[in-house]
Amino acid sequence: MTVSFGWGPVESRVLAPAAACVVVVDVLSFTTSVGVAVEGGTAVLPYRWRDATAVAHARENDAVLAVGRREATEAHPWSLSPAALRAAPRPPRLVLPSPNGSTIAAEAAAGGAAVVAASLRNHSAVARLLRDLGYGTADRPLAVVASGERWPDGSLRPALEDLLGAGAVLSALRGTHTLTPEATAAATLWDATEDPVAALHGCGSGRELYEYGFPQDVAVAAEIDHSATVPVLVEGAFQEAR
Repeated sequence: MTVSFGWGPVESRVLAPAAACVVVVDVLSFTTSVGVAVEGGTAVLPYRWRDATAVAHARENDAVLAVGRREATEAHPWSLSPAALRAAPRPPRLVLPSPNGSTIAAEAAAGGAAVVAASLRNHSAVARLLRDLGYGTADRPLAVVASGERWPDGSLRPALEDLLGAGAVLSALRGTHTLTPEATAAATLWDATEDPVAALHGCGSGRELYEYGFPQDVAVAAEIDHSATVPVLVEGAFQEAR
């Protein structure tokens, strides 16, 4: 049973047509936010763009729209911040724009693959579900895709937190699956990281969130194996796996 590993929307588009399942990893903060919201009973609709079309998409789907962290208010507290989502009232449906994680999920779904959202909070639960469903066989291959960030020119910026999140899932699959060399490297990094919580707080994306005034989002993302909830994309919305 082979598992591959890749980076970003382009690789998701390439891997998805041959994969029965694509695991999306965007630790800071899309898949962490998805997990927190789904834990609370909210169905999360990923959306690629943070623009006026997101407002229409939320209205058409009878959903609340998550706004940018700095745009959140007491009256509208829903944003990409997992800490804010944890504290906010739980709407039945939430549109969550994200140019990275949402785009990977959309590319994977367009390729016909099942889509699962993984983070450091639920990596063991994700691995258990993948084993239970039998993903990773010759005719049901499995791909894990780390989101990364974007440089100003739009190109992919690899992100340590996503490499660690993907590596955590892949490490948990070692005993039952054959990892590609790329997947093995990610799993090995996770196994060799003595203090992943410190790594998350100290990595580039973690430091940025501190600078922007959102250290609590890093703290939520660093709740290693805190959650048994596995969000699965069903009819355009992430919901808890049944």
